[in-house]
Amino acid sequence: MKDPKLKKQKPWKPLTANYCCSSDDRTIFRNFSRCRPSKSEFSKNIGAPLPSFRKLSFSDVSLGSSSARINEDLAQSFGGDLYDFQLSELRGITQNFSSNFLLGEGGFGRVYKGYMDENLQVGLKAQPVAVKLLDIEGLQGHREWLAEVMFLGQLRHLNLVKLIGYCCEDEDRLLVYEFMPRGSLENHLFKRLSISLPWATRLKIAIGAAKGLAFLHGAENPVIYRDFKTSNILLDSDFNAKLSDFGLAKMGPEGSNTHVTTRVMGTYGYAAPEYISTGHLTTKSDIYSFGVVLLELLTGRRALDKNRPKAEQNLVDWARPNLARTRRLRYIMDPRLGGQYSVKGAKEMGLLALQCVSLNPKDRPKMPVIIETLESLQNLRDMAITLGQWPASSKSGRTLGYSGKVRREGGGFGFGCKNAAVAATPRSKQFNNFMVIGQK
Repeated sequence: MKDPKLKKQKPWKPLTANYCCSSDDRTIFRNFSRCRPSKSEFSKNIGAPLPSFRKLSFSDVSLGSSSARINEDLAQSFGGDLYDFQLSELRGITQNFSSNFLLGEGGFGRVYKGYMDENLQVGLKAQPVAVKLLDIEGLQGHREWLAEVMFLGQLRHLNLVKLIGYCCEDEDRLLVYEFMPRGSLENHLFKRLSISLPWATRLKIAIGAAKGLAFLHGAENPVIYRDFKTSNILLDSDFNAKLSDFGLAKMGPEGSNTHVTTRVMGTYGYAAPEYISTGHLTTKSDIYSFGVVLLELLTGRRALDKNRPKAEQNLVDWARPNLARTRRLRYIMDPRLGGQYSVKGAKEMGLLALQCVSLNPKDRPKMPVIIETLESLQNLRDMAITLGQWPASSKSGRTLGYSGKVRREGGGFGFGCKNAAVAATPRSKQFNNFMVIGQK
């Protein structure tokens, strides 16, 4: 039976109304002159924030703030760290948001590929970028736009996608990111025409994503990502993983508090059960989501797949009894690996995933332990097919894709575009179908 809290987000629609933040949800702000700062200072361990940085409530933000005032406050806060783009500039680099430049579409807006040259603004280098045009017809879009600017405007790490700049003009809200040519992990795992990811690459991606999450959790006041999933893990040309989409991120609990109480939001199948049932959010909620992604890397199955038999639709429920018995692990391994995976490595990753998705949050490991465990598996060479633990004649033994012509599939900020001048990859019409918990 469906959880009554679960609801699909509204599809993207043209931007037609002015909205500003007004919500009980909290995120991080810095130097907003129209806001009333709290006494809590953001951790100095993250991204070397300015001394004036403060965490504020969205309810402290004036509803009457104009786009000019927002731009003024952002410029004072970030200076040269972020570029303030005009809408006309972003129209120019995307050919007026041409459908030929469309990378993908999700619940929060459309993403287009653009090309910047060094003459667009002083200090910019020539580079491809991803431009996200947010749907702010509802309050959610504007709030998430602000959260993205505030978090990624100051958080800098090799495993976080880089925010280059923003645009706030009348009712339009846009974000400009570095372009990730390999797209999302989701597309590499689940698109039938994509080349299957080798075991070593999957392990590399898991380690990179873990380091990004560890960076967020490692602050004195940790940042809770809240939406860790394969579609938010983007890949550069060398398959280095970077976390994207910080619209749902939250500051962690302070002082003697053990959790943050908030509206239940995220993606069904990845969200921790205790968070869904209580609204209590901790870094352990992210650990659960990380465990689900590990299971997806192992099995090649989605966290939630309604097209499978009822007993197999929820990946965690289906995989958990098999993970507890390592002899059965090979029966849930991704057939597209064709036995080309480390037996010991798969067992260790399976046990780690089992810990991460424990129903008791206290039993879930911390990110440094996760990274250490995953890194210890990198040099293992005990391949299942070599050891006779995989049927050599299996029809699923083609790890380099399917027969016939193979097309590249992108994702995230690296979707292919049908215009050959833009990229040699096909256009994809949407990111993924977001399942958002608790959104009305």
